[in-house]
Amino acid sequence: MAETAVAYVLKELSSFLLHQGTNLGGELQREVEQVREVAYDTEDVLDEFILRFAHHQAHGFHGRVQKIYYSIKNLRARCRISSEMKNLKSRVIDISERHKRYQPIYGNQETCSSSAAGSSSTSAANLDNDIREISILLEEDKLVGIKTPKEELISRVLNNDSHLKVIAVVGMGGLGKTTLVRKVFEDTAVKTQFKIHVWLTISRTFDIMVILKTMIHKIFYEINEPVPHQLMNSTDIIRLSAFVKDFLQDRSYILVLDDVWSERLWDALKNVLPDGNFHGQAILTTRIIHVAKAARFGSHNYSHWMKPLSVKDSWTLFCHTTFQSDHCPPHLQQVSARILRKCEGLPLAIATIGGVLALKDKDRINDWETILRNLGDELDASGKLDPIKRILLLSYNDLPQNLKNCFLYLSIYPEDALIGVDDMLDKWITQGFVEEKEGMSTFDIANRGFHELVNRSLVQVLTANCDGIKCFRVHDFLRDMIVSKSREQNFITIAVGNYSGQSSNKVRRLALYDFDNPEPQELTHCFKSLRSLEFLRYNGRISGPVVSKFLCGGSKLIKVLDLSEAPLEDIPKEVFKLFLLKCLCLRRTKVRIVPKSIGKLQNLEILDLFYTNVTKIPVEILKLRKLHVLYVGRIEISAEYHGLRGFKSPDKIGKLLSLENLQAIEADNEKILREIGKLTKLRSLSITKLRREDGKELLCTLEKLTNLKTLVVQSIEDDMTLDLRHPISPTPRLLEILSLQGHIGNILQWVLSLQSLTNLVLDNSGLREDDGTKGIGSLQDLPNLLELTLQHAYEGEMLLFRAGGFRKLEKLSITSLERLKWLKVENDTLPSLQRLSMTDCKLLEELPLSAENLRKLESLFLVDMSDGLVEKVMNLAEQSELHQALKNIPIVRISRLKCMENSRVRTFVP
Repeated sequence: MAETAVAYVLKELSSFLLHQGTNLGGELQREVEQVREVAYDTEDVLDEFILRFAHHQAHGFHGRVQKIYYSIKNLRARCRISSEMKNLKSRVIDISERHKRYQPIYGNQETCSSSAAGSSSTSAANLDNDIREISILLEEDKLVGIKTPKEELISRVLNNDSHLKVIAVVGMGGLGKTTLVRKVFEDTAVKTQFKIHVWLTISRTFDIMVILKTMIHKIFYEINEPVPHQLMNSTDIIRLSAFVKDFLQDRSYILVLDDVWSERLWDALKNVLPDGNFHGQAILTTRIIHVAKAARFGSHNYSHWMKPLSVKDSWTLFCHTTFQSDHCPPHLQQVSARILRKCEGLPLAIATIGGVLALKDKDRINDWETILRNLGDELDASGKLDPIKRILLLSYNDLPQNLKNCFLYLSIYPEDALIGVDDMLDKWITQGFVEEKEGMSTFDIANRGFHELVNRSLVQVLTANCDGIKCFRVHDFLRDMIVSKSREQNFITIAVGNYSGQSSNKVRRLALYDFDNPEPQELTHCFKSLRSLEFLRYNGRISGPVVSKFLCGGSKLIKVLDLSEAPLEDIPKEVFKLFLLKCLCLRRTKVRIVPKSIGKLQNLEILDLFYTNVTKIPVEILKLRKLHVLYVGRIEISAEYHGLRGFKSPDKIGKLLSLENLQAIEADNEKILREIGKLTKLRSLSITKLRREDGKELLCTLEKLTNLKTLVVQSIEDDMTLDLRHPISPTPRLLEILSLQGHIGNILQWVLSLQSLTNLVLDNSGLREDDGTKGIGSLQDLPNLLELTLQHAYEGEMLLFRAGGFRKLEKLSITSLERLKWLKVENDTLPSLQRLSMTDCKLLEELPLSAENLRKLESLFLVDMSDGLVEKVMNLAEQSELHQALKNIPIVRISRLKCMENSRVRTFVP
């Protein structure tokens, strides 16, 4: 009954939200809030039921006795839960009745919308009204940073061609895409060259019939003729499409589609536009990368990626809109600079805030400070920043419901936070935001959702490598918007400094920033509905007793507990009472021992103990059959040791059949390797302390791990030879990342067969002189290799990269090849190289740089190399044939190896 109630409530909630749009009336807003509360309360009752009745799993006579005991003990709770469920059912019925009463109102609204859509003039007006409120940016004397892209786009528009040209302008909301294209569209030369000029602003919920009729209406307006009656009354899409295509076939025209949200729309419209037209030009603006990529007409297309304004242009725009001059009063410069940092080069934000500040008294600096402190709240209340909010809400409202929850969850991270992708994906999964699909892991589904946020320009990618995006952030104003939505929906509660505990019974996800560590007795609040508790950016002030106090007093439903970097030496015992806990993160704490009580957390899916002092996991962890991520170990760099420190696991680790990510287990006996072979769901695996005699067993294990994508193998000693020459059948065909630390003598044949390999690290490999068959040169034919790292890996004096090799390689890192004197790169080699890093190769006499292999090079790092080599490279930049190739490449020389010591170990760990 409970599950049915939840499904029904959520269905009702979806129905309400589907019809209410973005602006609710007061009565309807209250209805939506009541539906949300019923859904939350239903979730609470279900979780409490599971907590009380689903975790007593003893068997046999003892199990039956225990079951009878708990049935009697929970009799009162059973009655209470039954009563609550009846109450929920009554509330759901009441919601359904009210929904039926509101349905005629929704119907009338839809009828009105349809009626409006049927009128071409009204439709055009509606579309035009959807243009974002950026009129302040349209004044020519206030536009900055637009001259160069405007000239480039005009040049492309005016370039004659015998085919339809398509230009896509891409970027997040508020970057000025519409402003730029409007200036191109209204340019005199463009107006002169094209006889037909059509501008269409596309709504998120487009109707292709309405768009075609609007296009026809504007075409006839351009030629100053009335629209044929039969066209405007037609409901035949094929007829309308054929008319537009025939009409434009022999005419010069420019068509702008502003704010396109769907590939489906472009697929429908591209067939309406005649490809063979001598002067056909289409321009579309979009926030969605895939829409821009879909706008393909052979080679006749171009994508312009909008970037935030530079610091200089941001300052110019701010001064123009705020002070109507090029200068800022000296006493306001500091606060103005801080406000600009908040805007992060977003023209709409700068212009809108500048307009607000223009009305403020320039002598009252306190008023300006107040605006800065309350910018996030201004998105909620005053309405002064409504243009920004409306722009950003369009992107949010276009998300599918499951992605809305995922995106809202990002509000839990502090402003300017650098967010790790894998950490975030794990939390999405454990919070229940990721819908399971048959044939796909939940991690892959979550990862696909994250890339959809990237595609929609909702997150800013900061670091990425061949195995994907590693780190990102959210624009401050987007974050303010989702913080506002989270507060509105009681989705996440954020407290800075301390937490007053107001309405603590209703708090579902609590994030504490810069937490002011109180005395434990001061925390007397009951967090009955709390699902997630995360301490962030607290500068080491949190204590074990405070954590324990937070977990006392009714917080039994927590599913995510993140105590990363807290100075805890022991795991608070209250943690092990959280039966529903799915994610426990203790990364970078001082925890030394995992107690046997860990076995009580039977719903745990993620256990993160990376960079703690834990070296051994108790056998009780084998009870955690739902565990799919286990991080234990650390990277250690010291005079005595460099590499990955792992953990000693129980002998029967193979019982954890749900494991997908295992870092970093010590292979101190063959039994462990055989047990690992049972973990067939593993996607990522790090193994340390591998001995020579374990090589064959390891390869037998790899044959069974058919889902493996990342593998890190480290020998027990740096100079230990790893016997990995045995054939593997089948090879791990999905393996993308491989790190081997230990002597292998020659490149392994099975490595050369890894068609999916993108990233290879060879450390202390003991590779001998390269004969082109078994040496490093044999790696050049790996079809998808993007990154190659060689550390103490080669013992020869000359390294040869043969012609035609390493076609896709983007990053090459060579470290501590102590005997290397010559690096020879033949022509047509490394054509995709973007980054070359050379460290501690003191005998190397020259780098074979040529214009051929520098075409895409973006950075050249020379670290602890000979002075003669560095001087030669600098001189090469002055040579005429290399000047153009080298002039924009930053050549970095660092004199001491210790400056880059963190790059010494290239294992792939969380």
